[in-house]
Amino acid sequence: MIEVRWHGRGGQGVVTAAELLASAAVIEGKWAQAFPSFGAERRGAPVQAYTRINDKPIFDRSFIYEPDVVVVVDQSLLEADVRGVLQGIKPNGKLIVNTNYSPQVLAKKLKYEGEVATVDATSIAIEVLGRPIVNTAMLGAVIKSIRVVELPSVLKVLEARFKGAIADRNVKALIRAFENTAMEVVKVD
Repeated sequence: MIEVRWHGRGGQGVVTAAELLASAAVIEGKWAQAFPSFGAERRGAPVQAYTRINDKPIFDRSFIYEPDVVVVVDQSLLEADVRGVLQGIKPNGKLIVNTNYSPQVLAKKLKYEGEVATVDATSIAIEVLGRPIVNTAMLGAVIKSIRVVELPSVLKVLEARFKGAIADRNVKALIRAFENTAMEVVKVD
């Protein structure tokens, strides 16, 4: 089983991204869950969402306290509470962040050792969608980094969720992020 914990802010599409990942897994015949955790529901408030994917039925309905993957959709959350965001990540876990830093620079800044992936999803979203809604761009980074579902499955889910020009732009944002995600295993000196 792979467990993904998403950190973002209300209005960035974090819950939708978690659901899209789970839906792509189901298309491939896997078992999946996606669910959110909100504090005060308002635009800009911190939001967490969770995705579990397995080849067998999943009976655990709890929040994810020890994720295999932490996805940070809004870098300001790391600056505000890096310990909280990284809390419980497994020793061989992956950190995927929306930032313009390279994995090496980000890892040193956070004093984080392990596998790090970065993508400037905000710039991609603004350029392709015209708005800083980064969920589909971050989904592209996630599927490239963790390889738990195939790109065609995610594209099929995106095209079912969105219609017309909106679907086309989200597909473009996802593919651009998939192609531009940098990954590195980083050791901090």
